[in-house]
Amino acid sequence: MHVVSYALFLVALFQCRFLAFAILDPIDFLALQSIRKSLHDLPGSNFLASWDFTSDPCNFAGVYCASDKVVALNLGDPRAGSPGLTGRIDWAIGKLSALAELSIVPGRIYGSLPESISQLKGLRFLAISRNFISGNIPVTIGRLRRLKTLDLSYNQLTGGIPRSIGTLPELTNVILCHNHLSGSVPPFLSHVLTRLDFKHNALSGSLAPYSLPPSLQSLSLSWNRLTGPVDKLLPRLNHLNYLDLSMNQFTGPIPGRLFSFPITNLQLERNSFSGPVQPTEQVTIPTVDLSHNRLSGHISPMFSTVQNLYLNNNYFTGQVPSSFVDRLLSASIRILYLQHNYLTGIEISPTAEIPLRSSLCLQYNCMVPPVQTACPLKAGKMKTRPTSQCKG
Repeated sequence: MHVVSYALFLVALFQCRFLAFAILDPIDFLALQSIRKSLHDLPGSNFLASWDFTSDPCNFAGVYCASDKVVALNLGDPRAGSPGLTGRIDWAIGKLSALAELSIVPGRIYGSLPESISQLKGLRFLAISRNFISGNIPVTIGRLRRLKTLDLSYNQLTGGIPRSIGTLPELTNVILCHNHLSGSVPPFLSHVLTRLDFKHNALSGSLAPYSLPPSLQSLSLSWNRLTGPVDKLLPRLNHLNYLDLSMNQFTGPIPGRLFSFPITNLQLERNSFSGPVQPTEQVTIPTVDLSHNRLSGHISPMFSTVQNLYLNNNYFTGQVPSSFVDRLLSASIRILYLQHNYLTGIEISPTAEIPLRSSLCLQYNCMVPPVQTACPLKAGKMKTRPTSQCKG
């Protein structure tokens, strides 16, 4: 009798242990096995050591389950400086039908994004940045109608940004910077989109007036080949707190209303913006960089409240407003770069002492700088413009 009871006890124990790690959906179980076979720890990482399929996969590092399904997969040690993983993203990722979150820490994941990702209908968060993902962004990502965040930054992606991504209704963040993407910026229809970061690519073409939603708070398109005017588009984006359009070929005027937005950093340098710049009110943006454009007319006194102001390498003319001098001498202005324009004067005493924490550069204008100040090396050695360039 005791032998029979002990045997039943062992069977029950085995069943309990089996159930402890056999509750996962078989399809998810097999998918995780395939994913594991295609990935490897980089030297110094032991992230995948816990992926022992004789135990419960829901206890694996980076695997999160609800009921019998995998709902989140965070691959790699998230701690800063961790080595990460290498290998490919297996097509079986698309079999995790309840997956809502997929992320891979920086490492050496290579190959293309599998088309099967588009089968993850409930996916809300997709972040695979700072790896070596190559090839095109699958057009079928446009099927992920619940996607909120798409971060494929710092990879080696090529081709265009699929227009289908722009149709996703719940997108809040799209981060595709530091790739090799080309073609135009597609229109985005999401009314909750807050961040768009496409800097350091090879994007070209122009931005239509209604191509981006007013919900945007951060827009970074620097280091591309974008062209055309933005004076119809930008006034609509009145929730912006960060704007960087630098290092492109944008043309036309800069709308004065832009300077009243709640922006903390405005980078419009190295484009072909032209015409006068006329803010509608006193500018409170801490840093404004309009350098290396084709801007002209007088410098507005509305800019005197900016802490770091770069207006150099333009076509500004006339006198520097006296309000700039007052704020410069009180150290309210930290950087005032006005070099390489056509300015004719500034009312400042030759004996005035510029505060050590402030920087003023006036060289290469249509005047002799009344005070000697240290300018950046790129300003050159010429103190004054040739008289022949200053006539008329």
